[in-house]
Amino acid sequence: MASPSSCGQQQRRSAASGPSAIASRLNASAAAAAGNAPAAARWTARADDEDEAAPRTYDVFINHRGVDTKHNVARLLYDRLEHLSGGRVRSFLDNMSMRPGDRLGESIDEGIRQCKVAVAIFSRSYFDSEFCLYELASIVEARKLLIPIFYGIKPSELVLPPSVEESKHNAPKDIERFRLALQEAKYTVGLTYDPATGDLAELVYTAADAVMDRIKEMDRRVPQRQMIVSRL
Repeated sequence: MASPSSCGQQQRRSAASGPSAIASRLNASAAAAAGNAPAAARWTARADDEDEAAPRTYDVFINHRGVDTKHNVARLLYDRLEHLSGGRVRSFLDNMSMRPGDRLGESIDEGIRQCKVAVAIFSRSYFDSEFCLYELASIVEARKLLIPIFYGIKPSELVLPPSVEESKHNAPKDIERFRLALQEAKYTVGLTYDPATGDLAELVYTAADAVMDRIKEMDRRVPQRQMIVSRL
């Protein structure tokens, strides 16, 4: 009998697999049911190879400052979304989604391009990171649905620090992009959390529920749009 962890891993793999990998896993299951262990092992190995070769796709992009939130709310939200969806909803979280050899900028741009929902976790050190600001600007410019989490700060504090505005490393057009993105996030309804008094589990559960609700709304709209097009 498979252990719960291996069952969960198999479920996550199946949810993220391409058509070829899914077919191979079905063949592996059929071979196992027929008592043909060698054939089942061969089909499973083939499916794993096809999973590795299949392009990775993402539904959610988690924008965060690692030093503040990578090991608490960001990772907990990643795990909660995977649990709620049974592995069907895939989230982009840099240390979980990128492999050695991936190009950082290209991977981030692709994760943002693919996502349906973006979660921006604003924290004290967030504004010191040009990567965070670049991601946020790209999310806003791509008109992705944004859910802000204000982790230990208030929406009114979403302001570029002088060190970033005066930095010679940033072109004036990038400074303006960052400023506009922060303004957009400031006036978007989000979740506010005080690390000193708040319930972290409640924050993660509420955020995950909000993300899942939005994805379900989008998925319901797609068939309707396709049906309208087919009638034209």
